[in-house]
Amino acid sequence: MNTAEETSSKVREGEYFYLKSLNKPQLEAVKSLSGPLLILAGAGTGKTRVLITRLAHILVTKRALPSEVLAVTFTNKAAMEMKERVEKLIRRSTETMWIGTFHSLCARILRKHAEIVSLKTNFTILDTDDQTRLIKQVMEIKNIDLKRWPPRSMLAIIERWKDRGLSPTDVRDKEIGKFALGKSLTIYESYQQRLITLNAVDFGDLILHCLNIFKKSKDILFEYQRKFKFILVDEYQDTNIAQNLWLKKIAFGQNNICCVGDDDQSIYAWRGAEVDNILNFEKDFSNARTIRLEENYRSTSHILSSASGLISHNKGRLGKTLWTSIDGGEKINIKSFWNGRSEAVSISEEIVRLQKKKSRLSEISILVRASFQMREFEERFMKMGLPYRVIGGPRFYERMEIRDAIAYFRVIIQSQDDLALERIINVPKRGVGKSTLQILYKHTRSQGVCLYEAIQQIISTDELRPSLKNTLEDLLKQFERWRTEINSMEHSEFCAMVLDESGYMEMWQKDKSPDAEGRLENLKELVGAIREFDSLSSFIEHVSLVMENTENAKEDKINIMTLHGAKGLEFDTVFLPCWEEGNFPNQRSLDEGGEKSLEEERRLGYVGITRAKKRVYVSFAVNRFIYNQLVSCIPSRFVSEIPEEHVKEEESLLFDDQDGFSDQEDSFFSQEENFYKKSKIAPINITPGRKFPSSYKHKSKESDFVQEAVKIGEEVFHDKFGYGKIKSMQGNKLEIIFQTGIKKVLKSFIKKR
Repeated sequence: MNTAEETSSKVREGEYFYLKSLNKPQLEAVKSLSGPLLILAGAGTGKTRVLITRLAHILVTKRALPSEVLAVTFTNKAAMEMKERVEKLIRRSTETMWIGTFHSLCARILRKHAEIVSLKTNFTILDTDDQTRLIKQVMEIKNIDLKRWPPRSMLAIIERWKDRGLSPTDVRDKEIGKFALGKSLTIYESYQQRLITLNAVDFGDLILHCLNIFKKSKDILFEYQRKFKFILVDEYQDTNIAQNLWLKKIAFGQNNICCVGDDDQSIYAWRGAEVDNILNFEKDFSNARTIRLEENYRSTSHILSSASGLISHNKGRLGKTLWTSIDGGEKINIKSFWNGRSEAVSISEEIVRLQKKKSRLSEISILVRASFQMREFEERFMKMGLPYRVIGGPRFYERMEIRDAIAYFRVIIQSQDDLALERIINVPKRGVGKSTLQILYKHTRSQGVCLYEAIQQIISTDELRPSLKNTLEDLLKQFERWRTEINSMEHSEFCAMVLDESGYMEMWQKDKSPDAEGRLENLKELVGAIREFDSLSSFIEHVSLVMENTENAKEDKINIMTLHGAKGLEFDTVFLPCWEEGNFPNQRSLDEGGEKSLEEERRLGYVGITRAKKRVYVSFAVNRFIYNQLVSCIPSRFVSEIPEEHVKEEESLLFDDQDGFSDQEDSFFSQEENFYKKSKIAPINITPGRKFPSSYKHKSKESDFVQEAVKIGEEVFHDKFGYGKIKSMQGNKLEIIFQTGIKKVLKSFIKKR
C-alpha cells in the first residue's frame, strides 16, 4: 500500500480524523511534508487551521518528535492558541516543542550561547523606556543636541538597521545619513558597547545576536540545523530581513520549511516588514513549491470579487483569486457625501437600522486609515448614545496629546483647576520637576490657595532659583494674556494660537518619533472639533460629559479601529470611510515610497474589504475639513478600481444644490451649514467602477482656503465673520475689520476674495 492509499485508509478508520473536513488544496498543504513549501493563503481561507493540522499530522505520523519541530508565530497569544489546538488534536502534550515568536525563540537560543556575543546568560531585555534613557546617555556624552535630534528618532534608525540584520560593522557609509550631524553610526557603536557593559539587550538584539552567533560558530548553527526536522512559519508576509535570514540559516539543514502567508496582506512595511520575502520564496529555497488556498469561508462572492478586483491592480504579487460557495449577498455600497460630518450622520443612521434588524453592534466595524479620522464618528455615536470601543488605542479625548491640550484650555477658563495646571506646567519641558511641585503644593496647603495663586505668591520670594522664577512668571503672563484675548477671536482659532504660543505644537513637530505625526494630526483635528461649539467653555463641558458617559456603555459596542489594526479580524458589517485621494491612499506615504507605497496602500484596502462577512460600505466626501481648513476632495483611485458589477450605486446624501441640506441633516452641523449654502459647492456624480481624471477639481466659488500672501487693506473672507479688510498684521496673526467689529484671527483661517 502506497503512502497516499495508507493515508486515505487511516482517514476512513479515524486515526487521521482531523483530515476529513479539509478541502483538496488544504489537504495537499497538510500532507506535503518534504521540501520547502509556501502556502499562499488568502483572507478567510482557513490558513491557521491548515497550519495547525499540518503540525499535528507531523507529530501523529511520527515524522518528528515535538522537540524536533520549530513553529514561529508573531504573537505570544497566537503561539499559545496553536499549542492548545495541536494538543487537542493529537491528545497529548507538546511541551518540548519549540513554538513561539521570533523574539522568544531567539531569546531561548541566546540564553544558551550568550558568551559567544560577550553576554552572560542572565542578561536583561530592555523595554522601550530603558532603551530611550540609554541612548539619551550615549548621545549626551557625544554632545548631541537632544532637542534637535531626539533620542527616540535615533532608536528608530538603530531599529531599522537591526531589522535588516546589520551590526555596526555592517552599516555602509551611504546608509548613515545626516541625522545627529552624521554621527548615527558612532552612536550605534557606543550604544551596543554600553548594552554589553550592562549585560543587556533590546528586542532587535535578540535576532541580531543569534545571527552573529551562527556567523561566529558553525558548530552551533549545525546543531540547530540538525535539530529541527520541520519548520513552520505563520504570517510570513510580515517578516523582516533579519527574521528571514534567521529562518534561512536554520532551514538550510533539513530544508523542510513551510511558510504560510498572504502577499496581498503585507501592510507593515513601516515597521520593517519586507514583502519581497514572500515574493522571493521560490528563489530563496531551492525546489520550493507553492500551494494556493483560494476558497474563502468568510465572505460573500460580491465582497471577494470586489477585493480581488482592487488588488489585481498591484504588480508586485504572486497572484490568486478568492472564491466562495456562498452565492450572492449584498453588493458593495459606495456613497458620496458633502462633508465628513454628513458621512458620520449617515453611517450612524445605517448602524441604527442594522441594529433594528437584530445586528449586534460588536459585529459592526468602522475602519479608518488614520486614527484622527475616528473623531467625527466618536462624536456622532456619543451624541446618539451608541456604545463603541476604540481597538488598538485610547478614545480620541483620552489620548495624551488631547488631554494636554484640553488642560491648557481648562486653566485659561478656570485658573483654580490645579489638576489641569499640574498636568501641563512642565509640558513642554520648562524645568519644573517634582521638587518644585512639592514646594508649590506645600505653599498651597499652608496658605489655603490654589496652585495658580501659589505660583503667583511664591515667584515674589526667593524660594525658587531665579531662572525657574522667570520661567513660571512668563507662563502666568501667557495665561493672563490668553484670558484677555479669548473673546476677541473665534474660539477654534484662539485654541490654535494657544497650542502654538505655548510651544506644545512645536514640541511634537520637533519630535521625530514614529507616533509624533499622528499626535499632530490629532491636535489639528481637535482644533477643528472646537469650531462646532458656541464657545470654548461649552466644548470643555462637552468633553467632561463625554468622559463621564464612557464609563456606563454596554458591552455590545461598535468597533472603531485603523485598517492596520483590523488585520486578522472579521465582522458581519464593515464601514470604510474617508476614501479620498490624499487620505487614502495616504499622500505622505506616496511621497515617501512612490509606487511601492501605493501598492501597500492598496493592500490595506484589500484587508479592509476582506474583513467583512456580509456587507461593506465604502464612502468619501466631496469636501472635508482637514486641520480646520475646508478642502475640496476627489474620490480615491481605489473607488474606481472596484469592479462596477459588484457595486451598488447610490445618490449622494444630505445635500441638494437647490434646497441646501436635506431633512436628514440636523442642528449639530449648523455652523458648517451656512458656509455650504453660501458656497454652493457643486455635487459630484460618482459612478463606481469608472475612472476619475487625475486633474479632477471641484468647482467652488469659496470652497478652498488659501495661505497666499496677503497685505494690509486687502479684502478677505472668514468662515464665521464674513468679509472684512485687513487692518494690521503681525506674523500669522491678523487684525481684520468686519461688519461686526474688529477681530483678531489667524492667517490660516482666512481666504482671499
